[in-house]
Amino acid sequence: MSSGSRQFGLSKSKITSFEQCPKRLWLQTHRPELAELDAGAEARFAAGHEVGDAACALCSGGIMIEAHPDLAAALQRTRELTSASAQAPLFEATFAHDGVLVRVDIMEPDGFGGWYVAEVKSSTSRKDYHVADLATQLWVLREAAVQVSSAAIRHLNNQFFLTEEGNYHGAFVDTPSLEEAKPLSLKRSKLVAEIRSVLDGEEPARDPGGHCHDPFPCEFVAYCSRDLETARYPISSLPRTGKQLAAKWAEHGIAELKDVPAGSFTNAVHARIHEAVLSGVAYHDVDGARRIVDNWTFPRTYLDFETIAFALPRWLGTKPWEQVPFQFSAHIEDCEGQITHREFLSLDGKDPRRACAEVLVAQIPQDGTVIAYNAAFERTCILRLAERFSDLADDLKAIAARIVDLLPVTREHWYHRDQGGSWSIKAVLPTISNSGDYAMLDVADGSAAQLAYLEAIAPATSEARVAELAQSLRTYCAKDTYAMIEVLWHLIGAK
Repeated sequence: MSSGSRQFGLSKSKITSFEQCPKRLWLQTHRPELAELDAGAEARFAAGHEVGDAACALCSGGIMIEAHPDLAAALQRTRELTSASAQAPLFEATFAHDGVLVRVDIMEPDGFGGWYVAEVKSSTSRKDYHVADLATQLWVLREAAVQVSSAAIRHLNNQFFLTEEGNYHGAFVDTPSLEEAKPLSLKRSKLVAEIRSVLDGEEPARDPGGHCHDPFPCEFVAYCSRDLETARYPISSLPRTGKQLAAKWAEHGIAELKDVPAGSFTNAVHARIHEAVLSGVAYHDVDGARRIVDNWTFPRTYLDFETIAFALPRWLGTKPWEQVPFQFSAHIEDCEGQITHREFLSLDGKDPRRACAEVLVAQIPQDGTVIAYNAAFERTCILRLAERFSDLADDLKAIAARIVDLLPVTREHWYHRDQGGSWSIKAVLPTISNSGDYAMLDVADGSAAQLAYLEAIAPATSEARVAELAQSLRTYCAKDTYAMIEVLWHLIGAK
């Protein structure tokens, strides 16, 4: 890459990228134009900032160290404040050592000349990479002669419920992490030298794998996968133990299910998938599906929720990352096969739960089976509404009690090799119906629905755009529930 060594500026996030995959950091440094950021990256970034701001707001009298007019000013201001007799917490205290720049989320004076360091995270528990982040900071702080008496990961408290609007006292929990981070911090100097050596060389060679998504989705997956020969029916697509089985068969030079000899799998589901791949004929147990579905009484209500989750709860009675329903679709099938559609959608940014609960009680039939796909989610949504609204609790619990799950019925009685080892509704539907591809929709999955909701409630979004988003959300959610009808009818051979 170069004829001489270069001093590459590093940060906590860049070191994290390297520890995930050296090739990722190399590409971020030398070929950033190859990155393909996912649609949710901006929303995650915004959530992180919101959480950080809230954590700072809870430290009264704290001083924010601004990087104005530049980082040099932040470094100078930090030196001034940490060399004086510390009286106040510092936010974004800025330090540098050996070309590594860190901005510490929160530093609180311990009263004895040292500092309590808190690394703020938007998760509800400590992760391994959080400790690695903290280790980088401790290394730089030690080299800057800053005495750290204690350190923690300050993450969201999953037992916190918002009881007063804007009051986040108790929303964070500190998990002490100094002892876990110290050993890593002692190795940071060597790691930084290794990073610079890699960055000064040619593009590292590394094949895609599990590291591409852990701990973060890598923005270079498409680039790194561009020349790979991929199996049409990979062994790794087998549910649960597919990766282990793929590794086993790779020892024999086999990656494709079609190349595995018949009768090689003892697991019933794996054997079923394998047979469907080899024969090209879908597995379909009509009688088995009918025996279950015949017990599902009419009117049958096919129900699906879309939810939003905020890192910091916005509505009273909610907790960090709680899934709050802002939309549902319900297709109702009577005994003669006639279908009606009911729906709910709230895009005004207000707490949608009461309105959602009221419409559910009013629109969902009081008898008959309620059908969901991965029903634990819908059942949980309804029971949480029942907990919140005691006057509607009996009716909501009655709906929840009638919910059955179409997913395991599908899993046990249908498989087409084009599902690719998945029984998600989006994988199954194209194998039984030509009613349209989800990819053609403006909102095509649950993540896109959440992003559409966030855009719709943003103050800067025009009324016309909100109307467009509302229509896209209605189309998507209705497609999910009608897809359940199509799948069920196909399973029992009704259509």
